[in-house]
Amino acid sequence: MTHDHGHSHSHEPADFGRAFLIGVSLNTLFIVIEAIYGLISNSTALLADAGHNLSDVLGLLIAWGAATLSRRAPSPRFTYGLRSSSLLAALFNATFLLIAVGAIAWEAVQRFADPKPVAGAIVMVVAGIGIVINGVTAALFAAGRKRDINIEGAFLHLAGDAAVSFGVMLAALVYIYTGWTWVDPAASLAICAVIVWSTWSLLKKSVRMSLSGVPDSIDPAAVRSFLLNRPGVKELHDLHIWPISTMDTALSCHLVMPDGHPGDGFLMDVAHDLGHRFAINHVTMQIEVSENNACALAPDSVV
Repeated sequence: MTHDHGHSHSHEPADFGRAFLIGVSLNTLFIVIEAIYGLISNSTALLADAGHNLSDVLGLLIAWGAATLSRRAPSPRFTYGLRSSSLLAALFNATFLLIAVGAIAWEAVQRFADPKPVAGAIVMVVAGIGIVINGVTAALFAAGRKRDINIEGAFLHLAGDAAVSFGVMLAALVYIYTGWTWVDPAASLAICAVIVWSTWSLLKKSVRMSLSGVPDSIDPAAVRSFLLNRPGVKELHDLHIWPISTMDTALSCHLVMPDGHPGDGFLMDVAHDLGHRFAINHVTMQIEVSENNACALAPDSVV
């Protein structure tokens, strides 16, 4: 039995430190403004959005910390470095957001039972400021959102905040023209629905990736077919695809090639194609030249 390995490694994670610093600073300032004027204007919608923005700032800090840790070099104890910290950050952020939604919804439901007048003009102005701040901050993460789900999460949260602020502004406009006090808590519940809708997918994805599930963007059947169709490959087993981080995916497998070892060029070409076609950037392949080697890892049920 002949064993060999082919390796393909990814580039270092992009540094979004400046974007995180600006995002955290601007949104922290806006939270203070929003909370103060939410109390002054008696708007639960503004207070709900302030609570949401607070959770997003905490989320940005966690994502920032994870992005920083992801750049740490491997060590004998952590052989992949600390890149998986981005997976934990995504899972924590999704969970924390859903907890925050519960608190916001509870406050809104209570306000339905005791509706109060709202300073609509103040709410509109503050919400308008939120649209600008969140829109500008989201743009800072737009460039990296397609490569890193951790950065994508930050982008989507901030873009969602801009949309939510727009909803708050519309609710204030409706109140100014109608005087309906229920519009404000109704807007709070609508905000909760938006947060749940945008967060649920992130939660499912982060849980799956934390359990080493194949990323949604990769079709395992397509990868298997691609490998089986390489010249000289007769069988394939022990195929594993898993996320190292929110932007790095690894693959390992055994290729049975009875005609003999194909050489390093074959291994490097396959690894390159896996990276190009499937964004699998850390590849390890074991070559087995005997069709009857009774590899202990051949059955699909064996891990």
